[in-house]
Amino acid sequence: MPSKEIAKANASPKRDSGSESRGDKPLTWLVLIYRVPSEPTRLRAAVWRRLKNLGAVYVQNSAAAAPRTSHSERMLRALRNEIVESMAGKAYLISTSSIIGESDLTDLYNAARDDEYEEILDKCEDFHKGIAKEFDEKHFTYGELEENEEDLSKLKRWYEKVDTRDVLGASRASEVREALEGCAQTLENFAARVYEADSAAL
Repeated sequence: MPSKEIAKANASPKRDSGSESRGDKPLTWLVLIYRVPSEPTRLRAAVWRRLKNLGAVYVQNSAAAAPRTSHSERMLRALRNEIVESMAGKAYLISTSSIIGESDLTDLYNAARDDEYEEILDKCEDFHKGIAKEFDEKHFTYGELEENEEDLSKLKRWYEKVDTRDVLGASRASEVREALEGCAQTLENFAARVYEADSAAL
């Protein structure tokens, strides 16, 4: 996999083009405080999933925060409107650059990203084990190659989603990029054996 597909600058802190935090300006946070009916439970689950996909972290029940970027503001505004208009709930979206204990909130946000990166790293290990099994069993077929190519593509897409949320420069980002590079090299080695086996069969 070409490194340009996964290598991105990981300055700390990293900022989205829509962020209001530039230079010496303080980081702006968005805080969504909401209440939805207890029934049906799918409403609370839907809000939780949307916030998780955005990368927001809960500071307490029904209160979640995320750094302000053009993407997070757009998504949180839409979610706030949906809670009020479609879920018969209450929601308030607060923008602030003055938070006592902000370093703890930043650590909480970065820890959530590192947890996601850890999951990807675990899947990278599984990827290497899967390829090793193909070598052991000599399954050098185009079908196996395509399957493993798709598995790697899924890992790359997963990384890209987490990387989009990682606007504060979580510590394990570079480790994941290196792991994906390793997966790509392992896949290249497997592809070479598949081509070799195919040529020998002619």
